[in-house]
This record gives sequence, C-alpha cells and structure tokens, in this order.
Amino acid sequence: MKVIILGEDEAINHNLSEKLEEIGFACFTTSDTDSVEGKLINDRFPILLVDINSFNNAHDSLILNFKKADKKVSVVILAHDMNNKESEIHVLNCGADDFVKHPYEFDALVEDNFALLVARVEARLRFGGTNVIEIDSLIIDPDEEKIFYLGKEIELKGKPFEVLTHLAKNRDQIVSKEQLLDAIWEEPELVTPNVIEVAINQIRQKMDKPLGIGTIETVRRRGYRFCFPNCNKDGHIVDPT
Repeated sequence: MKVIILGEDEAINHNLSEKLEEIGFACFTTSDTDSVEGKLINDRFPILLVDINSFNNAHDSLILNFKKADKKVSVVILAHDMNNKESEIHVLNCGADDFVKHPYEFDALVEDNFALLVARVEARLRFGGTNVIEIDSLIIDPDEEKIFYLGKEIELKGKPFEVLTHLAKNRDQIVSKEQLLDAIWEEPELVTPNVIEVAINQIRQKMDKPLGIGTIETVRRRGYRFCFPNCNKDGHIVDPT
C-alpha cells in the first residue's frame, strides 16, 4: 500500500509516514511538488495526501497537475480546519477525491483523526484507487472514459464527458461555468464560457435525450448541478416521492 505525503512541514511528514509504515504502508514524503509529479508518472502511487495549509491558494492548480500526471491517483486533502466549508467545496471542485481532518494538531498526533484517515485511505484502496462513479443505474468510469446506463455503454467523449464527470463527482453542488473551465480546460483564459453550454447541450443530445433521462440541472445565473436520478429528461428536478 503506497502513499505519497506532500506538505511543507517535513517533521510532520516524517511522523505521519512513520505511523502509516507501522501498519503496513510504504510512504514517500516530500515538500516538492515536482517530485510528486515524477513519482506519479514513474511509480504509480495510488494515494496522494496533501496538506492543504502548505500551499495556500495554489492547491487548485496543484490538484489539476497531479491528476494530469496520473488520472488514477486518489488525492486526499489533509485539512487543519474542517469548518472551512468554502475550502472543502473548492478543492473538491478542483478534482480532489476526499477532504479529511489532518491527524496532527500542534505537532501532536490525534489518534481519532489518524484512525479516520486510515479508514478513508483503505476505502479508496479497496476500489483499486480508481474513480468510478456509480449512481443508481448510471456508471461513469473516468479512467477508461466510459459511461454505462442499465448495462449499455453510452458514446460520450472529450470535453462533454469531462464536464459530466466533474459535475457527477460534485453532485448536489452547484458548479459555476468558471469552476468548470478551471477544472477541465488547460488554458481556460483562452476559451469563452460558451464552450460549457456547448458541452452541456451535447450531453443532453447524445445521452439524456436518447435515454429519456436528465442528468444536469441548469441553475440560472449560478451554474449547473448534477441531478440524476432526481430530474426529468428536461433537466428539471422532480419530487422523488
């Protein structure tokens, strides 16, 4: 069970590594983001733990770069402040897979936090480090760029697939056009927000309409929200009762 630990406090990195190695993990610790990308490309670590406080506002681009280096890696954010919901939503929108309490507070190990971290990591490893999304009868496999509905494969590729996947990962949350651009396009400043509307329309024409389902709700002036299976074929929320 291999894990990368990324954080600027090398002493805490070392201590966390020792604790994880005691229970069977193999850890690589670093404060250098470039070395992380190299490890992901060459050694295929399935789990990356990132101390969010170490990188301030740069964590969004970091997460995207890590996912580009190895799209199968699970990025788990270690947060010192679990009450900061804005940061939690932000990093999840940027592609992080989980957001958990850092096991160390003021350089001291908190056993409950450590136990929860281990449980979360082991849960992700049980799925082989993959990012398969399964909601009701819909399965989205980001690693293979495949979608299945009621066992039948759906043809949806490229940016529409990435938009659908990002919204599904952040289901029940409203994601703005700007957030989608930042998360999916390599150079978002070079494209217009209209590309999001084009991608959404392709999802509805190539997937929702033929299947008679709705997957994405348009929230006026705010963005989009993944709503399957609780919306109709026109993308409007329906009462599940």
